[in-house]
Amino acid sequence: MADPSSYRPKPGQIPDSPGVYKFRDEHRRVIYVGKAKSLRQRLANYFQPLASLHPRTATMVTTAASVEWTVVSTEVEALQLEYSWIKEYDPRFNVKYRDDKSYPYLAVTMNEEFPRVQVMRGHKKKGVRYFGPYAHAWAIRETVDLMLRVFPVRTCSAGVFRNAASAGRPCLLGYIGKCSAPCVGRVTPEEHRELAEEFSDFMAGRTGTYIRRLEKQMMLAAEDMEYEKAGRLRDDIEALRRAMEKSAVVLADATDADLIALAEDELEAAVQIFHVRGGRVRGQRGWVTDKVEAVDTAGLVEHALQQLYGEESGDAVPKEVLVPALPEDAEAVTAWLTGRRGSNVSLRIPQRGDKKDLMTTVARNAQQALVLHKTKRASDLTTRSRALEEIAEALDLESAPLRIECFDISHLQGEDVVASMVVFEDGLPRKSEYRRFQIKGFEGQDDVRSMHEVIGRRFRRYLAEKEKTGEWDPEGVVEDPEETGRPKRFAYPPQLVVVDGGQPQVAAARRALDELGIDDIAVCGLAKRLEEVWLPGDDDPVVLPRSSEGLYLLQRVRDTAHDFAIRYQRSKRTKRIRTSPLDEVPGLGDTRKRALIKHFGSVKRLRQATIEQICEVPGMGRKTAEAVVVALAQAAPAAPAVNTATGEIMEDDGGGTA
Repeated sequence: MADPSSYRPKPGQIPDSPGVYKFRDEHRRVIYVGKAKSLRQRLANYFQPLASLHPRTATMVTTAASVEWTVVSTEVEALQLEYSWIKEYDPRFNVKYRDDKSYPYLAVTMNEEFPRVQVMRGHKKKGVRYFGPYAHAWAIRETVDLMLRVFPVRTCSAGVFRNAASAGRPCLLGYIGKCSAPCVGRVTPEEHRELAEEFSDFMAGRTGTYIRRLEKQMMLAAEDMEYEKAGRLRDDIEALRRAMEKSAVVLADATDADLIALAEDELEAAVQIFHVRGGRVRGQRGWVTDKVEAVDTAGLVEHALQQLYGEESGDAVPKEVLVPALPEDAEAVTAWLTGRRGSNVSLRIPQRGDKKDLMTTVARNAQQALVLHKTKRASDLTTRSRALEEIAEALDLESAPLRIECFDISHLQGEDVVASMVVFEDGLPRKSEYRRFQIKGFEGQDDVRSMHEVIGRRFRRYLAEKEKTGEWDPEGVVEDPEETGRPKRFAYPPQLVVVDGGQPQVAAARRALDELGIDDIAVCGLAKRLEEVWLPGDDDPVVLPRSSEGLYLLQRVRDTAHDFAIRYQRSKRTKRIRTSPLDEVPGLGDTRKRALIKHFGSVKRLRQATIEQICEVPGMGRKTAEAVVVALAQAAPAAPAVNTATGEIMEDDGGGTA
C-alpha cells in the first residue's frame, strides 16, 4: 500500500487549466483516468487525509504509485481524451458499463453493390445502416419477413448469391416474391439500391409516406378493375402495419430520442436505454457496473453517454437525449454529442408529459435489471470468494490467490508439442491474457521438460518487464520507464501457478522459478486421475473434498488450460497436414496452385502430368511447369487414405489441397 504523499506533485507544479490525468500503480499500469476543468483543484482533492476521502477513492490513491496529466485546450477535448484513454487502458478503478450479452441489430449493408438485409452483432462497420438493438434475433426476422413483401431486398449470403448468379436461377425467395433477384438480373443494381434505401427509410420511422403511397396505388388499381393487383397492395399495406405494430407508438410527436435511466445502490448501478425513432421504441439495451470509483448519478450518466456514443456518428446519435440527471459539465458533453452527430443535440431532463412518463418506464426497467443482476450475482460472488479462500487455506497461502495462471502441455504422439497459459483473476477467466507457446528447446515427447521450458520462458519475460519498468535492476540503475501504461504480455505476476500434472510437473515448475530467483509465487499441480493437488517437495497430495468450491475452481482452471492447448495443437497439426509439395516451388502462389489442382483434380494426377500438359493451365509458363515437375518428383507420395470403418484403401483420385 503506497502513501499518497510519496508521489504528491509539488505545490504550483500542477497547471490550473483543463486536462486529463492518469494514476498508475507500481507496475506502471494505468488504474484510473479522470478529467477536470482545473487540474490543480481536482488533483488536490485526491491528496487530502485518507480519513476524509471516500473509501473507494482512498483505495485508489493507496494503490497508485504516481500521477501524471495532459493539458488540453477545451473541456470537450478533455472529454474526448478521457474516453480514449479509458478504452485504451481499461483502468480498474473507472466505472465501465459492460453488456452481459451481444445485442443483435437489423443491418442493411449499403457498402455493397447489392445491399443485403441481415442480423448483425458486435462492432459496427462503416457503410452499414443499423436499426435496433433488439432483445432477440427472432424479433428482427419476424419484422424482416413481413417487410420483404413490400421491399424485396436481398437477404442471402455472398456464397448463395454467387451460386445463384452462376446457375442463372434465383433462390426460393426470388420465386415467391420476397427477393427482387438481382443475382439473375431481374433488377439493376440501381433499382435494388433504391429498394434498400426505401427499406432503411421505413425502418428509420418514415412510415407514413409509404403507407399513403400504397393506399393510393391500391385505390387506382381498384378503379381500373385490376383487382388482383389491388389485393396484393392491400396485403402489402397490412404487412407493413403489422411490422409497425411490433414497436408501439410511445411519443405522439414522432420524436427521435434516446432515453437513459439509472438504478443504483452503494455498490452497483444499472443503466437502461430506450431508442425511440419516429415516436416508436426501436430498440432497448442495458448494462450493469460496479461502482469502483466514488461517483454520483450525474457521473454515471456521463459515463453512460461516453459508452453509448463514443464510437458513433451521424444519425446513430439522436437529436434528443433524455437523462435523469445532467453531467457536471453539461455544456461540454452537449458540444461533444453535437460533434459526434454533426448537428445540434439536445441533452436534458424531461419535466412533464409523455417523455417524463416514458422515462419512468425506463427507470422501472433499470430497477428490475439491477434486482435481477444482484439476485444472480449474490451466489456467484459468494461462491468465488469461498473458492479462493479454500484454495488459500489448503495450500497454506498468506492471502487468497486473486491471479491464478495455469499451464498445460499438449501434443500428438510427440509431434506438434505446444503449451498453453490461461489466466483467472478474482475467480473469472481473463481471456485477453491467455498465451500459447511452441516448445523450442528440444524435439520429442517430454512433458516434464516441456513444463520446465514454458515456465522458465514465461517468468524470464516477467523479470525482463520488471527490469524495464525500473522495479528491479541487477546493476542498480533505473532507466526511464516505458510510458505507455498498456497491459504488457507478461508484466504481472500471479499469486499461484497451477500446472496440469502431478509431482514431476510440479517439481519442474518449481525448479524453473528457483533458477530465476523467484520465491514469492506459489506452485501446485492438479493430477487428472484422482483430482489430487500436489505441492513442491511433498510426498503426499493435498486432497480437497469433492464438494469443495476450491477444487471446482482448480478443475475449471485446469480444464480451460487443457482445452486451450488442445485447440492450438490441433490448429498446428491441421496446418501441417495441409501442406503440399507445391509449397516448395519458388514463385508459385496460392492462385496458381489452386488453378493446378482444379485443372488436374488432385496432386496425384498432377504428378502424372507432363510439362506440356501443365503449361496448358492458364498462367503457367514452361519454367514454372518444370519446377513443379521437379518438386513433385522429389516429394514422396503421401500415404494412401484408409476407410477406418471398412479397412478399404481409398484411391487419391478426387480433389486435393494445395
